[in-house]
Amino acid sequence: MTHTQSGRALCLLSGGLDSILAARVLLDQDVDVHALAFITPFFGSDKAEKAAHQLNIPIRIIEITDDFLTILRSPRYGFGQTMNPCIDCHTLMIREAGKIMEREGYDLIATGEVLGERPMSQNRQSLKNIALHSGYQDYVLRPLSALLLEPTQPERNGTIERNRLLGLSGRSRKAQIALARKYSITDYPQPASGCLLTDRLYSLRLRELLAHSPVPEHRELELLRLGRHLRLPSSHKAVISRNEIEGVQILSHYRAGDAQISLEPLKGPIALILNGGTEQDAELTAGACLYYSKYRGNSFPVNLMRGENRTVIQSAVTMQDQSQLYLITDLPRPDRSGQV
Repeated sequence: MTHTQSGRALCLLSGGLDSILAARVLLDQDVDVHALAFITPFFGSDKAEKAAHQLNIPIRIIEITDDFLTILRSPRYGFGQTMNPCIDCHTLMIREAGKIMEREGYDLIATGEVLGERPMSQNRQSLKNIALHSGYQDYVLRPLSALLLEPTQPERNGTIERNRLLGLSGRSRKAQIALARKYSITDYPQPASGCLLTDRLYSLRLRELLAHSPVPEHRELELLRLGRHLRLPSSHKAVISRNEIEGVQILSHYRAGDAQISLEPLKGPIALILNGGTEQDAELTAGACLYYSKYRGNSFPVNLMRGENRTVIQSAVTMQDQSQLYLITDLPRPDRSGQV
């Protein structure tokens, strides 16, 4: 098909090398490329925004947390090694991009997917399923592997010159690195998903959270990446800082009704019990704060704040070891009867 015009493309930009190159290949054809990045508590847009600036293309950021949680509860294509529903995630992103494409008159949706680079989400059948279930099958262009895939509508109608696209495949990064060198692209992140759902401990915490709170608060999701977590006898959650910076971050999620625990005036962990909890919850959390401080095994009063009311927990030392039975962890631990 003869090239007829320069099209308009929405490019899903993660900020990784593949998506940067996909955009760059289209820019080589004088395509008007606009970047699109999605955010949830599990992945952000910092790398994408930096890449868009380097490419000198506009970018818009869209939050998809609610829709993402829906697929997270029951993904059509299941999970990867942890709680990463990669195929369903990519499908959701392309579907959202497709709505913008239709509404604003773009010609195609481009992604940085490479055939065979990821065995689960980027094999040939997965790429077909992602495009099909997005509802925009004929408009999803993968510039880096297009020559190995069926031509899309923008290729067939001449909006995109197919013979100037690429035929990359497999897990080797040599071709991408060579392309980056060709385009003088030097500042790009090392290969990594950038998604917290690929982290084993984070996924364990998320699975545990959804079991107790099928529709979690946004702050509960944000807190999963911070501190140590206890699921207390009343089913309330406590989050305990591991350092001073985390303490500030955890307290930034405080809201009325929560309980705060600290060792002040001594230095040590602080804790937040979401929605307050019971007195037993507070004693166990106070014990955990002592356990993770340099005062482990010693008897120190621990401060409990509920709103403007401050009280002192004197029994924290007796709760230090018992608090560990409520720790959310992926390590073997005694059950509450003391058995491993």
